[in-house]
Amino acid sequence: MAQATRPSRPRVFVTRALPDPVEARMAELFDVVTNADDSAMDRDALAAAMADCDVLVPTVTDRIDGDLIRGAPERLRLIANYGAGFGHIDLKAARARRIVVTNTPGVLTEDTADMAMALILAVPRRLVEGDKLVRSGNWTGWCPTSMRGHRIGGRKLGILGMGRIGQAVAMRARAFGLQIHYHSRHRVPEVLEAQLGATYHADLDAMLAAVDILTIHTPHTEATAGLIDARRLALLGPGSWLINTARGEIVEPEALVVALEHGRLAGAGLDVYVDEPAVDPRLIGLSNVVLLPHLASATFEAREATGMKVIANIRTWSDGHRPLDQVLEGWI
Repeated sequence: MAQATRPSRPRVFVTRALPDPVEARMAELFDVVTNADDSAMDRDALAAAMADCDVLVPTVTDRIDGDLIRGAPERLRLIANYGAGFGHIDLKAARARRIVVTNTPGVLTEDTADMAMALILAVPRRLVEGDKLVRSGNWTGWCPTSMRGHRIGGRKLGILGMGRIGQAVAMRARAFGLQIHYHSRHRVPEVLEAQLGATYHADLDAMLAAVDILTIHTPHTEATAGLIDARRLALLGPGSWLINTARGEIVEPEALVVALEHGRLAGAGLDVYVDEPAVDPRLIGLSNVVLLPHLASATFEAREATGMKVIANIRTWSDGHRPLDQVLEGWI
């Protein structure tokens, strides 16, 4: 696309309220329109926004499907996503319309890894159950058989997706004495495997059968939707735990509930869900499940850094260059 078609001060529509420093910088650089009430926009509102901007800045709460993209006017040339995940955007439809899509990788790595590690500790050691017991006023004091959990040192941790976040989790987990196993689309270099003490499994099923804890760090794509289904949950076994800070769609929700209800899993730590903010009430009723409200990236530092990356992508595109964080065709 020729640089002349890209406005130097593009009209940018932002679908959710962003941190104050991010919105202030955007206002300096662009003609910005924001979603004043900061609620998730419905399809009609999204269509109206896309009809009147050069750049759309959506978040994970916005489903930008093929029909919305095909219905947008030629003016819309960039979808600068606020967040690393892009499963909510129809990349094939965007490519067909020659709309550039960017994301914000890297800025959430440490915070997401921290949260995954927190859940890896919290679920087997029953931290949330213990907190609830104290708050209820029913705690009768220490005794040898009360609130026993499980030691994680020496356990085998399976990492599904050994990208930036998966590697950061592996570094943390190794310090807690966990044995690292992983399955990923691409094997990491041998020197990194040695550094992490990580064992690669080319076959996902083989890894699941070998580990005690599964933590998920792969993006949501057509290939990963429902990847962890009832059959694969059964491979984990009744003494295993599942941790998901990636996307709810990667685990079949009904299969997960059934496995937990029937003791086919020892427990789960979840930060993401299929129909957020809705959470299956059966999960809420289970004591062996820790439920978080999509907190992995919820630090002041990460949310501001994400916004600044969005700004950098828009500025690079507006200057006539390919943004560094353009989502490439091979990622679909």
